[in-house]
Amino acid sequence: MIGAFEPAAPTVYESAMRILCLLSLATSLYACASREPREEPRTETARTDSTRGNEGRGATEQTEGANMAPERRQQAGQAEGAERAGEIPAPPDVAAPPADAQREPSGLASKVLQPGTGTEHPRAADRVTVHYTGWTTDGRMFDSSLRRGQPATFPLNRVIRGWTEGLQLMVVGEKRRFWIPEEMAYGGRPGRPQGMLVFDVELLEIERAPEPPPVPEDVAGPPPDAERTESGLASKVLRPGTGSRHPTATDRVEVHYTGWTTDGQMFDSSVTRGRPATFPLNRVIPGWTEGLQLMVEGEKRRFWIPPNLAYEGRPGPQGTLVFDVELLRIL
Repeated sequence: MIGAFEPAAPTVYESAMRILCLLSLATSLYACASREPREEPRTETARTDSTRGNEGRGATEQTEGANMAPERRQQAGQAEGAERAGEIPAPPDVAAPPADAQREPSGLASKVLQPGTGTEHPRAADRVTVHYTGWTTDGRMFDSSLRRGQPATFPLNRVIRGWTEGLQLMVVGEKRRFWIPEEMAYGGRPGRPQGMLVFDVELLEIERAPEPPPVPEDVAGPPPDAERTESGLASKVLRPGTGSRHPTATDRVEVHYTGWTTDGQMFDSSVTRGRPATFPLNRVIPGWTEGLQLMVEGEKRRFWIPPNLAYEGRPGPQGTLVFDVELLRIL
């Protein structure tokens, strides 16, 4: 949806959805396009939306073009070409941040184009609605919500680092230009805009995320009273359930969950997204497939999942993972 989206570490829910996408491409194209948060941005290459000839140009305009210095003729030609292709012309300082740009220790540079009317800044977990346009430093526009005529809405912690940091500097109503170094953008990944990227961003709305659940006191390791299975999975019931049936490995379940690494860093939470996750139980990490079969509806349980039952050897959070899981429904 947006040229700044950056995939985060795969979540349990996202892993399940990816496998389902592979099983049915036609279905996944619809599902992955409509699911939030989206993992990958859409970076659009400008397409020709309209063409315009030279009819109606006066002799004065043509003479002025002929008398332009070569540099000015080149710039004018680029702007005219961009207009014909439906692009938004690049700003004059697209090649590099000017001397009066605000610079952060991370290397991010920005400049306020229009002061805001709000007073609150978004936090990393909040959802924001913005209008934006992005260019490479040679002036090529690669994405724009303005050209699509529709603002973009997304969780701020699901985009490239330059956006996550930069938009927290803004207030509602503000328009700001960002110069985002490559390491805070796509890091040279093939198929993505390369090098430093320049964005004009207008912050339209902030939707506050729910407060994240507190880090468990026993996040570093299972306590002595935790249940342990032969596989090495440990768990502890936090709240008894109201149901009597346990899900099987082939059932679909609906859950709320939060995940932490053992140093207390939260890496995923359906709670902060404000939306439960639904997936087939045999399409998630092995620790979840095994652990949720111990639960009944209404139960809340904490799991300590060893690396071999989590993401060991695959993209995702590494080491032992701790999850608080509430089983809402067996579908």
